[in-house]
Amino acid sequence: MAKNKKNSVSTILLRVAAIILLLVGIALIFNKQISDQLIHHNQQSTLSGINRKTIEENKKKKGMYDFSKVKSLGIAQAARSQVKKTSGAIGALAIPDVNMYLPIMLGMSDDAMSTGGGTMRADQVMGKGNYPLAGHYMTAKGILFSPLEDVKKGELVYLTNLNKVYVYRIYMKKIVDPTAVWLVDNTKKNIVTLITCADGGKNRWAIRGSLIKTEKANNNNLKFFKLK
Repeated sequence: MAKNKKNSVSTILLRVAAIILLLVGIALIFNKQISDQLIHHNQQSTLSGINRKTIEENKKKKGMYDFSKVKSLGIAQAARSQVKKTSGAIGALAIPDVNMYLPIMLGMSDDAMSTGGGTMRADQVMGKGNYPLAGHYMTAKGILFSPLEDVKKGELVYLTNLNKVYVYRIYMKKIVDPTAVWLVDNTKKNIVTLITCADGGKNRWAIRGSLIKTEKANNNNLKFFKLK
């Protein structure tokens, strides 16, 4: 009797172990797809939750600007950032020609970078000087900064803090070395700089646009950002 009971317990434990291994295997197989879906949900839910009050509150916070601490994205980080929602969002970015719509996040913390484009300097001001933004390149099209690979010179980049809308025309697109920190430096010219990985992370895409128009934010021009 005792022997049968032992065999029964062993059988149950083996089945539990088999189920756990199966679940782990499934998670590993679909890790990227799940991660992509979580990140896409992050950017969409944050965009829809942006308002002037949260932007002003988030601008007062302290961002993380240590480039060396920026990590690659995984399912664990994507899941953690789900609870943050609009935390750190200070605006929105749109490049309609490549179907790119993202929240602009304060700094480059893990939560910020798994949600949208992160500001790269503590003193940058939208519409003044150089406004650099960094974002992860994802192999899934339409997520984070992956659409930048398809932008062309002459296309328009829109930024907003919900008070004003800033329109930039792209004049530069090139691959640069990861040490090209000059792209982050401020400039006298009013430009936007967008940076993401290229060549599997060995290099960087660098896109720049010149400010060509500044408008007061209204229902018409905020439609560019697909906030709702």
